[in-house]
Amino acid sequence: MVCLFASIKILRQYERAVVFTLGKFQGVRGPGLVLLLPFVQEMVRVDLRIQVIEIPTQNVISRDNVSMKVDAVLYFKVVDPERAIIQVQDYLPATNMLAQTTLRAVLGQHELDEMLSERKKLSEDVQSILDTQTETWGIKVSNVEIRTVELTENMVRAIAKQAEAERDRRAKIIHAEAEFQASQTLVNAATILSSIPAAMQLRYLQTLTEIGAEQNSTIIFPMPIDIIKPFLDLQEKAAKSAGANGEAKNFSEAPLNAPSRAAPPAIS
Repeated sequence: MVCLFASIKILRQYERAVVFTLGKFQGVRGPGLVLLLPFVQEMVRVDLRIQVIEIPTQNVISRDNVSMKVDAVLYFKVVDPERAIIQVQDYLPATNMLAQTTLRAVLGQHELDEMLSERKKLSEDVQSILDTQTETWGIKVSNVEIRTVELTENMVRAIAKQAEAERDRRAKIIHAEAEFQASQTLVNAATILSSIPAAMQLRYLQTLTEIGAEQNSTIIFPMPIDIIKPFLDLQEKAAKSAGANGEAKNFSEAPLNAPSRAAPPAIS
């Protein structure tokens, strides 16, 4: 009776049995009822569900010589029970150790900025390398997630200073670009205003109107000579015209107003 119970095995839907007959691989059975020959056959249960391994914290030195602590999570499953039992002694710790060494090797080839900004890409690289190496074991690595990248306090302060300097640099560049665009716009406006004198006068009057709206201050505004130059020209022309008319009038009236002189007496 004991032998009968020992020869009857029931496997769940997610389980498979790797059966050995006198130590020789016989085949993979399951799920359901599996009958074994007592003292002749034995089996090893294999779970086909996705398994999760927490990769312990690893001390990693990046390519730019920054030390940090990194941990990750590994998701894998057995796709070939035969190879998972025969090709490797214990696939669970073997996969864990391989994941640790691969994580250190991959992250050590990148700089700190890449680890912080391209974490998803690095996870995909680790997953691809692990999947290739564990394929001979009948294991499929479905995902690797880098969970934490922990830095020292000194590195955190250094990164904060670097980020602040980067923001200041961008602000100065944006301010310089704004000044350059404003100068170009002023040059264009000056070119247009200089080509049409009336436009300059209208702009001047508009500026005076805007200043006049502020009644809480006294503003000394210089008077451009270009604005009063037309009036000066008109005044100068009027003066020249008046001078010319006066000279002509004096010339025409001179013979009429000149005193008459008597002829000298004749001497005999």
